Parts: sequence; structure tokens; C-alpha cells
Amino acid sequence: MLIRPAGSDFRIIGFYLGRVFLVVAASGLLPLAWSVAGREWGPFSSFLLMIGVFGALGATMTVVGSDDQRLDWGHGMVVVAVTWLVVPLIGAIPFMLSGHFASPLDAYFDAMSGLSTTGLALVQDLDHLAPSLNFWRHLLHFLGGQGIIIAVLVLIAGGGAMTLYYGEGRDDHILPSVQSTARYIWTVAVAHLVFGVLALGIVAYFVLGFGWTRSLFHGLMIFFAGFDTGGFAPQSTSIGYYHSAVFEFIVSILMVAGAMSFAVHYTLWGRSRPAGRGGERRRLLLLKNLEARTIIGTFLLTLTLVLFGLVVMNAYGEITGLSRQGFFQVLSAHTGTGFATVPPTEMVRWSGLAFAGMAIAMGLGGMASSTAGGIKAMRVGLTATSMRQEIQSVLLPHGAIVDRSYHQFRTKELTPALARTVLMMSLLYVTLYIVGAVIGLAYGIPLQAALFESVSAGANVGLSVGVTDSSMPVLLEITYIIQMWLGRLEFVAAFAFIGFLYSIVRGK
Repeated sequence: MLIRPAGSDFRIIGFYLGRVFLVVAASGLLPLAWSVAGREWGPFSSFLLMIGVFGALGATMTVVGSDDQRLDWGHGMVVVAVTWLVVPLIGAIPFMLSGHFASPLDAYFDAMSGLSTTGLALVQDLDHLAPSLNFWRHLLHFLGGQGIIIAVLVLIAGGGAMTLYYGEGRDDHILPSVQSTARYIWTVAVAHLVFGVLALGIVAYFVLGFGWTRSLFHGLMIFFAGFDTGGFAPQSTSIGYYHSAVFEFIVSILMVAGAMSFAVHYTLWGRSRPAGRGGERRRLLLLKNLEARTIIGTFLLTLTLVLFGLVVMNAYGEITGLSRQGFFQVLSAHTGTGFATVPPTEMVRWSGLAFAGMAIAMGLGGMASSTAGGIKAMRVGLTATSMRQEIQSVLLPHGAIVDRSYHQFRTKELTPALARTVLMMSLLYVTLYIVGAVIGLAYGIPLQAALFESVSAGANVGLSVGVTDSSMPVLLEITYIIQMWLGRLEFVAAFAFIGFLYSIVRGK
């Protein structure tokens, strides 16, 4: 029986939501300043309105709310779920007023796509979008990828904050406290920001011939979308706009960095992981980790499928073009980034093994506790390990002991409960992909295109074969919005929120 929430439950949820809104209001000062510097007075007024709404809501909810009660698991999940619904709604105000969207729903779609680090877009005439609005689109990637909740934890969150951290689909407890873990995540992000913007800016300036302001602008935008595996780009032709192998190489580094878990970053940066064994160093070879071996294996598998499929199709006449285009698209798909060097009109012709490889890569996604979406390599590896162990238990003689362990920074036990949970989450993602494809089919979209677009939305990838545009049916657009929301939260926080709403109506 569900218990109807009391007034104290609403106050604690409102208090932490207010903190989130204040953080986003502060973030809105950045595009506001950008619009002032560029004398973009139309966007300036819309950013001012957005900041005012966030600030008023945040201040009111913080004052009316209360933090006397500890933030428990249910409260934290509701805060995270509502955050990912309301922040895009208010954050879409500058888009709604820009004249670059056919409807308010289209503007909300792009804001949700930005915050969920998906990258599907309905913006019209992107090439002439005001720089400050383009900056806000990409800053949403950064807020969603690093996590608004992470920012709250770093700055102002108190007790019970771990539930907010878990609500975002993160479970890597890198350092002793969640706040120190959150600070480390932001440290990694800032370090990559400096590297990414400088590297991309230098290439844009010296190789592409951009001016220095334009070079830094493109470097910053592509960093936001690359490291946070988002996929927005300042130009409508995505990474294909730059026509530079060097530029694509740096972008590939950022995509891989974004798809790696922050625990892997912690290990690669030469740190010890003190959690669990009193400060014992755990700088192990990453190839021993189940997750690392899984993602390398699935990437090579999907890359092979795509390249072989393109050869069969005779899509590219030269091996250089074949390998370059195939490698970048598969890496973009598998890391959940959504950048492309080929237009949707060309990708829609990828069929057979090429299509299968891209769809599988998108559906699987990156590592757990990263900015990537999808099923995640950890779950794929655990599912495969569980199946192997079950087969061994059947084939081995009666009474033989089957090794139920796996290695992820240390030796762990793959319990039946863990195996069931992993399988359930994987099936939820597959179901999400299928439901979106079925709705696309209902509108007469070909099966291959409907499945591709559904997986892209549900796995928060952002690659498109042309289905996502301002003329698509409203129900299909809402379906993709829900898929992006569910995929980003990895279902748990969303289900908790639905249960909370049900308890308000039917609780005792």
C-alpha cells in the first residue's frame, strides 16, 4: 500500500528543487553576458526572463520548503525526475522567443534534447542562430552531462545528497563522500574543457583559417557537445562542416573521454581509490576490468559490421573515405555523442550490416557513471558473464563449483540478484527502443528508419536519418521527449516519480 505524501514531503522536495533552480538561474547569467557582449538584445531579454522565472521559483521554493527532514531515497528520486522535466521547460523560453522554432513543443524538444545530452534537434535555420542562443543550447549539454545535481552537491547540498547522485543514474562512489566525488567530476570536466577548447581552437585557427574569436567559439561549442556526449553543433552539417581529419581526431578523443566512467578517469590520472579497503591503491590495468573489455569488444564488433556493410554497399570508392567515415560514425554512436560527418540523407541509405552495426552501437552506449546513454557496457558485460556462468553450470559435472566472480577494479561477486537487476534494466531499454519504433511505424515510417530514430532518442545519442524534423507528428515528438527523459534517468527516478504521483491520488 502506498502512503499519501504529507506536507513535510512536499516541503523537502520543494526545498531541494529550489536549490536546483537557483543553480540553473546562475548558469543563465553566462548566455546573458554573452548576449550583452554581442549586443544581441532579443536573446538578452529572453535570457533575462528565463533567469527571472528560475530565480523566482528557486527563491520561493527554498523559503517555503524545509530541510529539517533528511532527504531520503524517494524524495531524491522525485527531485531528479522533476528537475529533468521542468528545467527544459523553463530553459526553452529563449528558444520559444527566438523565432527559430515552429512551436513551443519544438523548443521544449530541443531543450530536453540538450539537457539529456541527446542531440536530436528541431531548430530551424541553425546556421543563422544567434551565438548566445547557440551557446545556451550547448551549455545545456554541459549542465546535463556533468549534472545540475552534481553542481548542487558541490555548492550547497547537505545530508541525504547521495540519493540525488544515484537519481541521475550514477553509482560510482569514487571518493569517500558524495560531495568530494562531485568536486572531482567537475575537476575532470574543467581539465578537459581547457584541453578541448585550446586544441580545437588551435586547429580551427591554423588549419581551418577561422578568426581567433570564431575558433574559440567553435572549440567551446564542440567541447560541450563532445565531452558531454551531446551531439549539438553550431552548424547544421555537424562535424562534416569542418572537413578536417585533425579536427575529427580531437573530437574523437573528447567523445571517448565523455563515454568513460569517472572511476576510469580517476584511475588513468594516477590516483588511488580509497573506498572499501582503507586506502589500498587500486591502479589496476584497465583491460582487467569487465566493463573496459566489454566496451572495446562491442566497439570492434560494431565497427566491423559497419565497415563490412559499407563495403558490400560500395558506399565509398576509396578505403580512406570508407574507414574514416565508418570509424567516426560508429565511435559517435557507441559513445552516445551523435556527431556526424555524413548528412542524414546519406546515412538513411546505410542498410543491412551497416545499419545493424550503427543501431547496436547506439543501443549499447558507453560506460556506467559517464555522460553517455544506452544500456551501458557494464550491464552488457554482466549479462554476458551471467549467461556464460549459467552455461558452465549446465555443462560441468554435477557438484562442480562455478566461478561467480567478475573483475571491476577489484574482484566482485555476480550474485543472482545483481544478474536479475542487470537483465531487467537491459530489457527496459530494449522495450523503450521497440515502443518508439512501433509508434514510428504507426505513422508510416519505414521500419529501419523508425528503429534507428527510436534507439537514438532512447539511448540519448542524437544521430538521425531524417525522421526528427519540425513536420513529424506531435505524438511521435512527445514519444521521443519521453524516451530522452527515461533514457537519461535510467528509469529508476522516473518510476519513483510516477509512483509518487500515484500515491498522491490513491495513497492512504
